Amino acid sequence: MNRSLWPTGLLMLLLPAVAGAGPRINAPYFPTTATYAEAAVSWFGAVGPNQNYTDIRVAYTDTELWVSLSTFDQWLFNDEAATRTAASLEQWDAATMLVDTSGVATTPLASCRRFVGELSTWRPRTDYQAAYVGNGSGWASAAAGSIVTETAWRGDATNTSGAGAEDRGWLVTFRIPYAALGVSGRPAPGTVWRLGFIVHDKDSASGAPVTTSWPATLARDQPSTWGELGFGLRTYTAPNPPGTRQTVTIRHNLTGAVVPDAMVGGGSTCGGGDYFNVWGGTNHNASTTLVVQNQNDVADWPCFSKIYLDFPLSALPANKVVVSATLTLHQFGGSEPTQAQRSLVQVLTAAGPWSESTITWNNAPAPVENVATSWVDVMPAPLPWPGAARTWDVAWAVSSAYSTASPVMRLVLYEADGAYHSGKYFTSSDVEEWDAVGRPTLQVVLGDVSGAAPAAPTNVRIVPP
Repeated sequence: MNRSLWPTGLLMLLLPAVAGAGPRINAPYFPTTATYAEAAVSWFGAVGPNQNYTDIRVAYTDTELWVSLSTFDQWLFNDEAATRTAASLEQWDAATMLVDTSGVATTPLASCRRFVGELSTWRPRTDYQAAYVGNGSGWASAAAGSIVTETAWRGDATNTSGAGAEDRGWLVTFRIPYAALGVSGRPAPGTVWRLGFIVHDKDSASGAPVTTSWPATLARDQPSTWGELGFGLRTYTAPNPPGTRQTVTIRHNLTGAVVPDAMVGGGSTCGGGDYFNVWGGTNHNASTTLVVQNQNDVADWPCFSKIYLDFPLSALPANKVVVSATLTLHQFGGSEPTQAQRSLVQVLTAAGPWSESTITWNNAPAPVENVATSWVDVMPAPLPWPGAARTWDVAWAVSSAYSTASPVMRLVLYEADGAYHSGKYFTSSDVEEWDAVGRPTLQVVLGDVSGAAPAAPTNVRIVPP
């Protein structure tokens, strides 16, 4: 696809995250208190007897940056000694949060902060948290009194192991006042910082901890390897070009299109079986059901589920502008609808290719960036055919992919939900032809570029000189 009509200066200065160097989390804003189920969601790691997977939730308020990490972990170990040092926190089950408020540091400068929270049970939280500030080449201790960390866990007990003593996981929440980040107040919408996470996993009393990080290539003392934190969700200002609009509908088997889809995780049955050894590698090939589910009780992670979708963009003609783009899935059920609540389902872009026959929770492409949200209600009764249409505005993501001539739009659906029974069930591309209208659909409206410059995606990173 020829993009020669795009202004060259715009392409040099504005790089959408789908073409960027690393993953990004666009945090929603809440004036006073972050809402757990509406925070931006991302993730890293894998599920296994000696592997950790972590859900990330991020939001910001008028007074603080809010982050919660929920980790699946079979063996929980923390330091319950009466005396400990800040340096020892990362030798146990703990999490490290890294922030660079300048967005351009290459070493830990004064704009860089490092916060550590270790899992705790009954001792004061102040014994299990630490803060550091960059000093140019490394890290110096900083006052941690203004930050708040909170932890919780589910399982047999900490510091136990062996058959019958298995745990399910733990979570830590960081509440960081802006003053502790070295800034005077809430960042303006569109501000971009760098952000990174390290989860430290200790699985035995004498064993050394191993780490998992976001991004996967993160180096703690090299901020250029961290991911990005965008303040505010992506928005798209639709162009209004003259001339006739053209609508392109992309759906599996419609005019020859191939739209693979898959769910990973527990699906509609919560996986079943040996969770830490089998669950993360389970494939749901050719399922006619797609499930998205999450909640705040980390013990129930076997029921968590994500949806992956690939839409080919070859049917989009060249030299156009994206006026709008809508993703539609048809919902036909959910988890225990008599107790369910509505869910804010999020759409993210995915990092790479995958196969329906082999994709699993553990090998699925990593998320690149959260790009859209939409509320999905509990199923109405009676159920309309082909189900309740649920839609997401994905114009920003499609415009970004179209502008870079990407042949495919790779999307993943997940949620930061907190409630039990939050699962939402959708029809997949694998249903029979009689239900073809219920398959996942991407509808793109295009206009002529002549006479109207393409709308530039907002909340983009300005490339430093």
